Amino acid sequence: MTFTPPVWRSMMFVPTLNQKFVEKAPGVGADAVILDLEDSIAASEKDRARDALGDVAAHLAGLGLDVTVRINRPWRLAARDIEAAVSPNVVALLLPMTDTGAHVAEVANVVSEIEAEKGMPVGSTFLCPLIETAEGYLNARDIPKASSRVMSVSLGSEDFALSMGSTTDSDMLLSFKQHIVACARAAGVAPMGFIGSIAEFRDIDKLYEMMRLSKRAGFRGASCIHPNQVKVANEIFGPSEEEVEEAREIVDAYDAALARGEGAITVRGKMVDVPVADRMRAILSFADAIAARQKAKS
Repeated sequence: MTFTPPVWRSMMFVPTLNQKFVEKAPGVGADAVILDLEDSIAASEKDRARDALGDVAAHLAGLGLDVTVRINRPWRLAARDIEAAVSPNVVALLLPMTDTGAHVAEVANVVSEIEAEKGMPVGSTFLCPLIETAEGYLNARDIPKASSRVMSVSLGSEDFALSMGSTTDSDMLLSFKQHIVACARAAGVAPMGFIGSIAEFRDIDKLYEMMRLSKRAGFRGASCIHPNQVKVANEIFGPSEEEVEEAREIVDAYDAALARGEGAITVRGKMVDVPVADRMRAILSFADAIAARQKAKS
């Protein structure tokens, strides 16, 4: 069975044990929430977070949210996290510190076993590898192709910069991030993230600048740690009414031209051929997917 991955402009991190954050999550406006079992959970609290995960995921999924879970990387923790996380209420698992395609493939095998044991359709849980080290970056071509479950790939700015001994400034990250976009697109999965530090959330003007740059570079959505980031990500990554109107005009004009036997035309003073038309079709498809999500939630 083939499953269609959802479309997300924003994914909001929510510490699984923070009741205040859990209660606020539905009102933030993110397309998906990330229930965290990793960095925001102290080592002494991992078991308690794992035990609470099922009820929290069921609660948020029941409110119409797409729920994902960021698991831990060490296998002894990851195995228990996967066992607790895989359920009909969880759309995807985020895999931190993904260094190889082999790791993704092994996680996929474990998920398949658990889905079968729980009576779930095998293949229904997606995977979102997070590349956060120099080694992972060098294997970025293989990682998104390692399993049909992979729906997105991203480069974690903070951990990657630490691994590289660099800063998280946009000019330092741009070329690395664009490589991840290329690897994701080549594998047919969504490139997620933005070119800058996820810790930046108070300077709204800077957020808009980072998100616009990220969209121009090819990213389709981003993980967020603050409602400010969610608001900007939804606005920037989601096609505006003007973008949709222009895309529809171009696609309609080009389809009419094709029917006349013309392969290239001019619309709004710009040349339109196959790649331009296809880019416009992608905008319309993305807008339709977002509209369908919002309709399903209302």
